[in-house]
Amino acid sequence: MAIWIRPELWLRVAIALAAAYGLFFMDNSLTYFTVQSNLVALAYYGWAVRHMITTGTVTSPAPRLRGPVVYWLAITGLVAHFLLNNGANPFPPLVGGDDLIAEWCTFALHYLVPALALADWLLVRPFRVTPWSRLPLWLLFPLGYGLFAEFRAFVYPDYPNPYPYFFLDPTRNGYGWVAQQFGILALEFAVLAALLLGLDRLVHRKTLASAETLAPAETLAPGKGSTPRGE
Repeated sequence: MAIWIRPELWLRVAIALAAAYGLFFMDNSLTYFTVQSNLVALAYYGWAVRHMITTGTVTSPAPRLRGPVVYWLAITGLVAHFLLNNGANPFPPLVGGDDLIAEWCTFALHYLVPALALADWLLVRPFRVTPWSRLPLWLLFPLGYGLFAEFRAFVYPDYPNPYPYFFLDPTRNGYGWVAQQFGILALEFAVLAALLLGLDRLVHRKTLASAETLAPAETLAPGKGSTPRGE
């Protein structure tokens, strides 16, 4: 029963429920990176909840997979806030919007799930399980998503909503401009990945330091483990 009172379990339950709410209580399309990243989050954290309940331990299944999941959700939140919403306050629509269910679903997918996943990344062990060499692999999904969107729109020009995000749309400024956006975003995404890995290592270091500080000092029995003076 101890696992049921662990905050780590309920944090992951909250992530899975928030993702499920945002995905299934409004119309969504797999065309969007937001939907894809939240589906991955729902699958991973749902699996993590089941794993914790089954084993009765605070552990992360496939811990190296948790990093990219958090990373893709961070991209979702940051792109939505700064590029799509121009940094607008996301809270007023939650109480004054025309469709409150849709507003709350959008908030869950763009803000709540990424924020909770980041909290899980910084608060729940294990830490420092992902090497720096994995960083380029994290980039494959978001960059591959963009390239596939361009390919799909080129092959199927009548595809509904062929360019789900403005920075993928070449109809106004051409493919050269889109390529420039790809380059800028790739650099920013790489910096974001490095930041997440750096935070992971910082938390690991502080956790070790705290453990050493709280550990009781070893006491040596007389005549054991010490060298008498003069010898």
